[in-house]
Amino acid sequence: MTCAARVMLTGLALALAGCVTTVPPAHSDFTQLRTEAPHSILVVPAINSSMAVNAPDYYLATITIPLAERGYYVFPVNMVKSVLADDGLSDANLVHAADPHRLGEMFGADAVLYVSIDHWDAKYVVLSTTVTVELHYSLKSTHTGLELWKNHQTFTYSPQSSSSGGLAGLIADAVAAAVTKAAPNYMPLANQANNMAINTKGTGLPAGPYLPTYGKDAADF
Repeated sequence: MTCAARVMLTGLALALAGCVTTVPPAHSDFTQLRTEAPHSILVVPAINSSMAVNAPDYYLATITIPLAERGYYVFPVNMVKSVLADDGLSDANLVHAADPHRLGEMFGADAVLYVSIDHWDAKYVVLSTTVTVELHYSLKSTHTGLELWKNHQTFTYSPQSSSSGGLAGLIADAVAAAVTKAAPNYMPLANQANNMAINTKGTGLPAGPYLPTYGKDAADF
């Protein structure tokens, strides 16, 4: 290869290197959400695919505050559950299969948040217990039935061993793991999942109408 050719190849490589750009962070499509601009959100009972029968009730206690803090009016979840039951929709699967427009008419809501609990469990392995919460979120319009936003979060917690060694330490770890297995605390994981789903720039929910940043956060969402 001649010197001239080498110079040309070097220059081309430098030019291409100068054109390289960093990959932007994940960014959801908020076009439909901004078009419909929902003010109120109806959170319906979650579909539970885990083995924990009380998971949906525990979960509902974690979702209202983060949505309200994001600037949306959220209907009281216990009231919603009671009204749905009175209307023959006591089963979460029936609620999720119902027409969003019907739910909107029942409560006067702009959008419905559907949550599916895929994991809400604790696995015990020898001297440790791993607690897992996995959630799918889907926000649908009560006017058009279209999905306005979706998200998926998985959080896992496995307490670290606190033993200093020896038989006594191993026994202490075994007892601690058994206690965690018997009565795991899922709430912090559910709170973390909600926070990441709702507040993460690019994939969370844009500011609602009850925040000063409403309509001004397009650069982040």
